Amino acid sequence: METSQALKSHPKTRRTDVALYGVYEISKLLTAPGRLEVTLGKVMHLLSSFLDMRHGLIALLGNDNGPEIVVGSGWSEATARRYFEQLPEQAIGRIVVTEMPLVVDNMREDALFENFDFSEWGPSADVSFVGVPIKDAGRVIGTLTIDADVRTHENFGFDDDVRFLTMVANLVGQTVRLQRLIARDRERLMEDKRRLERELEGTAHDRAELRRGGIVGDSPALRAVLDKVRLVARSNSTVLLRGESGTGKELFARALHDLSTRKDKPFVKVNCAALPESVLESELFGHEKGAFTGASGQRKGRFELADGGTLFLDEIGEISASFQAKLLRVLQEGEFERVGGTSTLKIDVRLVTATNRNLEEAVSNGEFRADLYYRISVVPIFLPPLRERQTDIPLLAHEFLRRFNAEHGTSVDFGSDALPVLTMCQFPGNVRELENCVRRTATLAPSSCIHADDFACQKDECLSAALWTSIAGAPARGFVPLPIGRAPRPNHPPASTGALAAEDEESEASALAGRGERTRLIDAMEAAGWVQAKAARLLNVTPRQMGYALRKHDIPIKKF
Repeated sequence: METSQALKSHPKTRRTDVALYGVYEISKLLTAPGRLEVTLGKVMHLLSSFLDMRHGLIALLGNDNGPEIVVGSGWSEATARRYFEQLPEQAIGRIVVTEMPLVVDNMREDALFENFDFSEWGPSADVSFVGVPIKDAGRVIGTLTIDADVRTHENFGFDDDVRFLTMVANLVGQTVRLQRLIARDRERLMEDKRRLERELEGTAHDRAELRRGGIVGDSPALRAVLDKVRLVARSNSTVLLRGESGTGKELFARALHDLSTRKDKPFVKVNCAALPESVLESELFGHEKGAFTGASGQRKGRFELADGGTLFLDEIGEISASFQAKLLRVLQEGEFERVGGTSTLKIDVRLVTATNRNLEEAVSNGEFRADLYYRISVVPIFLPPLRERQTDIPLLAHEFLRRFNAEHGTSVDFGSDALPVLTMCQFPGNVRELENCVRRTATLAPSSCIHADDFACQKDECLSAALWTSIAGAPARGFVPLPIGRAPRPNHPPASTGALAAEDEESEASALAGRGERTRLIDAMEAAGWVQAKAARLLNVTPRQMGYALRKHDIPIKKF
């Protein structure tokens, strides 16, 4: 603001320089995320610092040509709308119909404004009016108007202001078009999501084909997921697999491919977290010869290799902000260029992504693009952790031991006392940890029969137990799982009054402190990076209960 005032007041500053700087500052506002009404209000406020105007309005028209959104400089939307309605309908209509700017040197002397109320200007003030159309794809969708004292234009005339306002109106038109496109796209994707969810009702339980892909189990939690996978596989909608680490997201992605009409086409997988951004771009999009040092020849990327089939992007939540924009373009347009190339390639790929991050929290924190989130989360599928599939543990353990015997030519088996040890374990590392436990125990077993005493946890040698005790402050045999983005549900209904809520909060926080006291609270906060919401999920309490416990034990919050 101070810079723009200095530009205007400096005697040697050209009008074109002021306009150029104004367009630059306004373009930065329009590209920032936010509600359209708020953004346009900021534009008008900034515009008033570059032009000596009294009033300024941006009015966007609806399908009936009536004002849909009206914002002004320093006004509420209601005040801005009232002032817009006072403007002569013929003046606004002339801008819309002719699609040309309207300039009125003196509103008091123009027939268009003969009924206009000039009382707030004073009896002798002369007022000029400038209005320009806001266009989208050649169609007028609104107007940008200002009025000012006639003396404002004595030195510069109207031409410079008209050019400046026309450039601003073009930027506003492009922004409105993009916002409306994103809104329509989001609604379409949400409708696809709702349609697929409706199709889940009444689906038959046919899961034989899914189990062929290595998915083992028959628990209610797993059956529900398999039913959903079977339905979703029939469409080409983008799928986001959500779940803790080790829940088998790659197996479910493969099942989605095998049950789809693309099963005879390639299934290509990429771990986004395993590659730096520069390498990831080359891996996904390919590169041309000489694109960078070491690029000795042309190479096809994973998108190109998966054409007609399925591309699985694991750990999608770990990609950088700049790469998110590149990936969004491919998902929107279905086309890309190889690194170092100029020709555009079209592809037809069914995208399946996976993450164990809380993407909703990442979007709200500005770490993950909202438009990319809506693109990849058309059909989210939550994979249950192993602690919710207790009846599947014996089936999985036998399958992993069978694979171990086939690989090593052995005939190790479980004793009658072995499986109860496994079913009592929480397995915070999920299926992956169970497989490691079976393989480790089979490797170190002194005989061909695995007994309860052969497991590491029975000898206090389970490193996973030590790790999770350190993180959650829980006993070694009582693991506390890390959250995957869904906050724990309270085990009691909310209180109906503020007094009852405060009483419940105090009693529950006291119970929390009694279980772990001050040390457990500090351990949880350190494990969560001193973010109260994350620490609350680690301890399976609400954020309010966590805050109360921290205040009760006088634990200062560290800020980084």
